[in-house]
Amino acid sequence: MGTVVSLTLPAASGADELVAATAVVERLFAGLDETFSLYRADSEASRLARAEIKLPDAAEVMRRLYADAVGWGLLTEGAFTPERPDGVLDLSGIVKGYAIQEAGTSLLALGLRDWCLNAGGDVLVSGSPGAESPGSGSNEPWRAGIVDPEDRRTLIAGYPLGGKAGAKLALATSGSAERGDHIWAAGAGIGAASGVRAAPAFRQVSVAAADIVTADVLATAIVAGGMPMLDRATDGWNIEVLAVRAGGELLATPGFRR
Repeated sequence: MGTVVSLTLPAASGADELVAATAVVERLFAGLDETFSLYRADSEASRLARAEIKLPDAAEVMRRLYADAVGWGLLTEGAFTPERPDGVLDLSGIVKGYAIQEAGTSLLALGLRDWCLNAGGDVLVSGSPGAESPGSGSNEPWRAGIVDPEDRRTLIAGYPLGGKAGAKLALATSGSAERGDHIWAAGAGIGAASGVRAAPAFRQVSVAAADIVTADVLATAIVAGGMPMLDRATDGWNIEVLAVRAGGELLATPGFRR
Protein backbone atom coordinates (compact mmCIF):
# COMPACT_ATOMS: atom_id res chain seq x y z
CA MET A 1 0.00 0.00 0.00
CA GLY A 2 3.03 2.25 -0.31
CA THR A 3 3.27 2.91 3.40
CA VAL A 4 4.97 1.78 6.62
CA VAL A 5 3.03 -0.28 9.17
CA SER A 6 4.14 -0.35 12.80
CA LEU A 7 2.84 -2.27 15.79
CA THR A 8 3.48 -1.26 19.40
CA LEU A 9 2.81 -3.42 22.45
CA PRO A 10 3.29 -2.50 26.14
CA ALA A 11 6.65 -3.32 27.70
CA ALA A 12 4.98 -6.09 29.72
CA SER A 13 4.27 -8.07 26.55
CA GLY A 14 6.42 -11.11 25.83
CA ALA A 15 8.67 -11.67 22.82
CA ASP A 16 6.51 -14.57 21.59
CA GLU A 17 3.43 -12.33 21.61
CA LEU A 18 5.22 -9.69 19.57
CA VAL A 19 6.45 -12.22 16.99
CA ALA A 20 2.99 -13.74 16.58
CA ALA A 21 1.29 -10.36 16.36
CA THR A 22 3.77 -9.05 13.79
CA ALA A 23 3.34 -12.14 11.61
CA VAL A 24 -0.46 -11.76 11.61
CA VAL A 25 -0.31 -8.09 10.65
CA GLU A 26 2.29 -8.63 7.92
CA ARG A 27 0.34 -11.50 6.38
CA LEU A 28 -2.93 -9.56 6.31
CA PHE A 29 -1.51 -6.38 4.79
CA ALA A 30 0.51 -8.30 2.20
CA GLY A 31 -2.54 -10.28 1.12
CA LEU A 32 -4.71 -7.20 0.67
CA ASP A 33 -1.91 -5.39 -1.16
CA GLU A 34 -1.73 -8.26 -3.66
CA THR A 35 -5.44 -7.79 -4.38
CA PHE A 36 -5.99 -4.03 -4.25
CA SER A 37 -2.72 -2.29 -5.19
CA LEU A 38 -2.84 -0.37 -8.46
CA TYR A 39 0.97 -0.21 -8.29
CA ARG A 40 1.18 -3.97 -8.88
CA ALA A 41 0.57 -5.02 -12.46
CA ASP A 42 -0.54 -8.49 -11.33
CA SER A 43 -3.10 -7.35 -8.74
CA GLU A 44 -6.81 -7.86 -9.23
CA ALA A 45 -7.32 -4.09 -9.04
CA SER A 46 -4.91 -3.59 -11.96
CA ARG A 47 -6.62 -6.33 -13.96
CA LEU A 48 -9.95 -4.57 -13.38
CA ALA A 49 -8.41 -1.26 -14.47
CA ARG A 50 -7.22 -2.90 -17.72
CA ALA A 51 -10.72 -4.42 -18.21
CA GLU A 52 -9.25 -7.93 -18.22
CA ILE A 53 -11.92 -8.96 -15.73
CA LYS A 54 -15.23 -7.44 -14.65
CA LEU A 55 -16.28 -6.57 -11.11
CA PRO A 56 -18.88 -9.39 -10.83
CA ASP A 57 -16.03 -11.85 -11.48
CA ALA A 58 -13.70 -10.30 -8.89
CA ALA A 59 -12.90 -11.74 -5.46
CA GLU A 60 -15.55 -11.50 -2.76
CA VAL A 61 -13.49 -9.02 -0.73
CA MET A 62 -13.16 -6.74 -3.77
CA ARG A 63 -16.91 -6.77 -4.37
CA ARG A 64 -17.67 -6.28 -0.67
CA LEU A 65 -15.36 -3.28 -0.30
CA TYR A 66 -16.71 -1.79 -3.51
CA ALA A 67 -20.23 -2.03 -2.06
CA ASP A 68 -19.02 -0.43 1.18
CA ALA A 69 -17.35 2.38 -0.78
CA VAL A 70 -20.53 3.01 -2.77
CA GLY A 71 -22.44 3.18 0.50
CA TRP A 72 -20.00 5.76 1.86
CA GLY A 73 -20.40 7.69 -1.38
CA LEU A 74 -24.13 7.93 -0.74
CA LEU A 75 -23.64 8.91 2.91
CA THR A 76 -21.18 11.67 1.95
CA GLU A 77 -23.22 12.83 -1.06
CA GLY A 78 -20.40 12.00 -3.45
CA ALA A 79 -17.49 13.46 -1.50
CA PHE A 80 -16.14 9.92 -1.13
CA THR A 81 -16.06 7.82 -4.27
CA PRO A 82 -14.75 4.37 -5.29
CA GLU A 83 -13.70 5.60 -8.75
CA ARG A 84 -11.02 7.96 -9.96
CA PRO A 85 -12.12 10.82 -12.23
CA ASP A 86 -10.98 8.76 -15.23
CA GLY A 87 -13.43 6.00 -14.23
CA VAL A 88 -10.85 3.52 -12.93
CA LEU A 89 -11.98 1.64 -9.82
CA ASP A 90 -9.70 2.70 -6.96
CA LEU A 91 -10.54 1.47 -3.47
CA SER A 92 -7.39 2.86 -1.82
CA GLY A 93 -9.57 5.31 0.10
CA ILE A 94 -11.17 2.48 2.07
CA VAL A 95 -8.86 -0.54 1.84
CA LYS A 96 -6.20 0.74 4.26
CA GLY A 97 -8.80 1.42 6.93
CA TYR A 98 -10.26 -2.03 6.29
CA ALA A 99 -6.81 -3.62 6.55
CA ILE A 100 -6.14 -1.90 9.87
CA GLN A 101 -9.56 -2.95 11.15
CA GLU A 102 -9.02 -6.59 10.15
CA ALA A 103 -5.53 -6.60 11.65
CA GLY A 104 -6.97 -5.29 14.91
CA THR A 105 -9.58 -8.04 14.92
CA SER A 106 -6.83 -10.61 14.40
CA LEU A 107 -4.78 -9.20 17.27
CA LEU A 108 -7.77 -9.45 19.58
CA ALA A 109 -8.31 -13.04 18.42
CA LEU A 110 -4.74 -13.78 19.52
CA GLY A 111 -5.73 -12.64 22.99
CA LEU A 112 -3.85 -9.32 22.76
CA ARG A 113 -5.81 -6.52 24.43
CA ASP A 114 -3.22 -3.71 24.59
CA TRP A 115 -1.66 -2.53 21.33
CA CYS A 116 -1.28 0.39 18.90
CA LEU A 117 -1.33 -0.22 15.14
CA ASN A 118 -0.12 2.59 12.86
CA ALA A 119 -0.33 2.37 9.06
CA GLY A 120 1.04 5.50 7.41
CA GLY A 121 -0.29 7.78 10.15
CA ASP A 122 -3.69 6.10 10.45
CA VAL A 123 -3.88 4.70 13.97
CA LEU A 124 -6.05 2.12 15.73
CA VAL A 125 -5.53 1.21 19.38
CA SER A 126 -6.81 -1.19 21.97
CA GLY A 127 -6.42 -0.97 25.72
CA SER A 128 -3.56 1.03 27.17
CA PRO A 129 0.21 1.45 26.79
CA GLY A 130 0.56 1.41 30.57
CA ALA A 131 -0.73 -2.12 31.14
CA GLU A 132 1.46 -3.92 33.68
CA SER A 133 0.08 -7.20 32.43
CA PRO A 134 -1.96 -8.12 29.32
CA GLY A 135 -5.54 -6.87 29.59
CA SER A 136 -4.99 -5.31 33.01
CA GLY A 137 -7.43 -2.49 32.25
CA SER A 138 -5.19 0.55 32.73
CA ASN A 139 -6.94 3.87 32.06
CA GLU A 140 -3.86 5.50 30.51
CA PRO A 141 -4.57 6.36 26.86
CA TRP A 142 -2.33 5.97 23.87
CA ARG A 143 -1.29 9.37 22.51
CA ALA A 144 -1.32 9.88 18.75
CA GLY A 145 0.54 12.83 17.28
CA ILE A 146 -0.50 14.78 14.18
CA VAL A 147 2.33 16.13 12.06
CA ASP A 148 2.54 19.65 10.67
CA PRO A 149 1.93 19.47 6.89
CA GLU A 150 4.40 22.34 6.47
CA ASP A 151 7.15 20.67 8.52
CA ARG A 152 7.05 16.88 8.86
CA ARG A 153 9.54 17.06 11.76
CA THR A 154 7.06 18.77 14.10
CA LEU A 155 3.62 18.09 15.55
CA ILE A 156 0.65 20.46 15.51
CA ALA A 157 -1.51 18.44 17.91
CA GLY A 158 -1.97 15.19 19.77
CA TYR A 159 -5.03 13.15 20.59
CA PRO A 160 -5.63 10.51 23.33
CA LEU A 161 -6.93 7.18 22.04
CA GLY A 162 -8.29 4.29 24.09
CA GLY A 163 -7.46 3.81 27.73
CA LYS A 164 -10.95 4.28 29.16
CA ALA A 165 -14.57 3.44 28.38
CA GLY A 166 -16.11 5.59 25.70
CA ALA A 167 -12.79 6.87 24.35
CA LYS A 168 -12.26 6.98 20.60
CA LEU A 169 -9.98 4.24 19.32
CA ALA A 170 -9.01 5.48 15.85
CA LEU A 171 -7.34 8.48 14.25
CA ALA A 172 -6.86 8.95 10.50
CA THR A 173 -5.23 11.77 8.57
CA SER A 174 -5.68 12.60 4.88
CA GLY A 175 -4.23 15.35 2.74
CA SER A 176 -1.48 16.37 0.36
CA ALA A 177 1.47 16.62 2.76
CA GLU A 178 2.65 13.01 2.38
CA ARG A 179 1.71 12.04 -1.18
CA GLY A 180 0.86 15.29 -2.96
CA ASP A 181 -2.59 16.16 -4.28
CA HIS A 182 -3.87 12.59 -4.69
CA ILE A 183 -7.41 13.30 -3.45
CA TRP A 184 -9.70 14.82 -6.06
CA ALA A 185 -12.12 17.55 -5.01
CA ALA A 186 -15.72 16.35 -5.11
CA GLY A 187 -17.27 16.92 -8.50
CA ALA A 188 -14.02 18.18 -10.01
CA GLY A 189 -13.35 15.32 -12.39
CA ILE A 190 -10.84 15.59 -15.23
CA GLY A 191 -12.08 18.07 -17.80
CA ALA A 192 -11.73 16.75 -21.33
CA ALA A 193 -10.57 20.16 -22.49
CA SER A 194 -8.83 21.73 -19.51
CA GLY A 195 -7.91 18.86 -17.18
CA VAL A 196 -8.33 21.37 -14.33
CA ARG A 197 -9.41 20.26 -10.87
CA ALA A 198 -10.73 22.35 -8.02
CA ALA A 199 -8.23 23.68 -5.49
CA PRO A 200 -8.69 21.88 -2.15
CA ALA A 201 -9.96 23.90 0.80
CA PHE A 202 -7.88 21.84 3.24
CA ARG A 203 -4.23 20.85 3.18
CA GLN A 204 -4.74 18.16 5.79
CA VAL A 205 -7.64 16.71 7.78
CA SER A 206 -7.44 14.44 10.84
CA VAL A 207 -10.50 12.60 12.16
CA ALA A 208 -10.82 10.74 15.47
CA ALA A 209 -13.63 8.17 15.61
CA ALA A 210 -14.69 4.96 17.31
CA ASP A 211 -13.52 2.87 14.35
CA ILE A 212 -10.73 3.28 11.79
CA VAL A 213 -12.82 2.88 8.63
CA THR A 214 -15.11 5.77 9.63
CA ALA A 215 -12.11 7.91 10.57
CA ASP A 216 -10.25 7.17 7.34
CA VAL A 217 -13.21 7.58 4.99
CA LEU A 218 -14.41 10.83 6.56
CA ALA A 219 -10.91 12.34 6.60
CA THR A 220 -10.67 11.67 2.85
CA ALA A 221 -14.22 12.89 2.23
CA ILE A 222 -13.62 16.18 4.07
CA VAL A 223 -10.47 16.86 2.05
CA ALA A 224 -12.44 16.14 -1.13
CA GLY A 225 -15.66 17.91 -0.13
CA GLY A 226 -14.31 20.96 1.68
CA MET A 227 -16.33 22.97 4.20
CA PRO A 228 -19.75 21.54 3.22
CA MET A 229 -18.48 18.02 3.91
CA LEU A 230 -16.80 19.12 7.14
CA ASP A 231 -20.14 20.47 8.37
CA ARG A 232 -21.97 17.35 7.22
CA ALA A 233 -19.49 15.03 8.90
CA THR A 234 -19.45 16.79 12.25
CA ASP A 235 -23.25 16.95 12.26
CA GLY A 236 -23.79 13.35 11.20
CA TRP A 237 -21.08 11.36 12.98
CA ASN A 238 -19.65 11.21 16.49
CA ILE A 239 -16.17 12.39 15.52
CA GLU A 240 -13.54 14.98 16.34
CA VAL A 241 -11.81 16.86 13.53
CA LEU A 242 -8.65 18.91 13.13
CA ALA A 243 -8.42 20.52 9.69
CA VAL A 244 -5.58 22.57 8.23
CA ARG A 245 -6.82 25.08 5.68
CA ALA A 246 -4.91 25.63 2.45
CA GLY A 247 -3.60 28.89 3.94
CA GLY A 248 -2.40 27.21 7.14
CA GLU A 249 -5.23 28.19 9.51
CA LEU A 250 -6.58 25.49 11.83
CA LEU A 251 -10.19 24.44 12.40
CA ALA A 252 -10.80 22.17 15.38
CA THR A 253 -13.80 20.57 17.08
CA PRO A 254 -13.88 20.71 20.91
CA GLY A 255 -12.09 17.39 21.38
CA PHE A 256 -8.95 18.80 19.77
CA ARG A 257 -9.03 22.00 21.84
CA ARG A 258 -8.58 20.35 25.24
